[in-house]
Amino acid sequence: MPKIFRAIGAMTGTSMDGVDLAFLETDGRQMLKFGPAASYPFSDADRVLLRGAVDAARYLVKRDDRPGLLAEAEDLVTNRHIEAIRDFLTRESIDPAAVDVIGFHGQTVLHRPDRGLTVQLGDGAFLARTVGIDVAYDLRAADMAAGGQGAPLVPVYHRALAEASGAILPMLFVNIGGVANITYVTANADPLACDAGPGNALLDDLMLARTGAAMDRDGACALSGSVNEAALAALTAHSYFSQKPPKSLDRNAFSPKAVSALATPDAAATIVAFTACGILAHLRFLPETPRMIVLCGGGAHNPAIVQALAERAPCPVRRAEDFGWDAQAIEAQAFAFLGVRSVKGLPLTFPSTTGVSEPMTGGALAWAG
Repeated sequence: MPKIFRAIGAMTGTSMDGVDLAFLETDGRQMLKFGPAASYPFSDADRVLLRGAVDAARYLVKRDDRPGLLAEAEDLVTNRHIEAIRDFLTRESIDPAAVDVIGFHGQTVLHRPDRGLTVQLGDGAFLARTVGIDVAYDLRAADMAAGGQGAPLVPVYHRALAEASGAILPMLFVNIGGVANITYVTANADPLACDAGPGNALLDDLMLARTGAAMDRDGACALSGSVNEAALAALTAHSYFSQKPPKSLDRNAFSPKAVSALATPDAAATIVAFTACGILAHLRFLPETPRMIVLCGGGAHNPAIVQALAERAPCPVRRAEDFGWDAQAIEAQAFAFLGVRSVKGLPLTFPSTTGVSEPMTGGALAWAG
């Protein structure tokens, strides 16, 4: 019988909401036993520093360089994870010695597959020594070094969820973080996946710039506005949507210029429509229309985005909770799953998810001792 690993996934997305943690017992294939999950929000000051790091990262030419603000931001990311993991272990009465591995994603500040460059902040070796648990980290680099896009990484976990659910396939997972990504799961095949549009990033940036709020909470602003069709047409004309998968995006790939003259509610409504249209534009690349769309990630909690997708999709739109899954925890669970697969040398990515030439494992392992 395969060894069952007890793992913690640690995820910070491009939305910069905070640290998400989830406990998972798994064999790294199909056996999934869910444990507790928790979120630890970044402070406003943390987000200011991380946004500054994203700006500074634009000038990087080597992925391991940490000039100036980037070194400060990496220390912040690492320490916030240490604080969160220690609190999580205490709160859930989990003995660190009983945890086999932490799957640590880090904070992405640059993702430019066209330059073969992806940068995630976070010191996996220091994290392992400090919390006393082995850490699998730097999970994107091997794929990109082998010619892949380095993203998305979560599809192999989406496949495991779909297979465990017993639902009728094909099923399309739509994960809406800072960037939206999709995973198409059908029977007896590797998942098909790609980044699919702006996710929460454009909307979050709009709200921060216009109102000072970090997000459009409960979609209230977008739901009070009207879609500007001319601006939406300009946004959806972006060449990315005509490119065939596999492909991936940087957080700042799309410009909000098309909505700059609109009132804030109308700009928010238009960006939400753009997010939905961008995701659904990728249905043309799938072998067949999915039987259903399953939403997860932070954007699954935004009623405006859920409504926009439901109004436009050619199939039912469900949330992860409809299957008994925790939408907010899925990505953190995925990195627990990926950490185990990394330890076991199992593939994390596939030609159909990142364009890599063959199924590719990855990640570096930092020992606690």
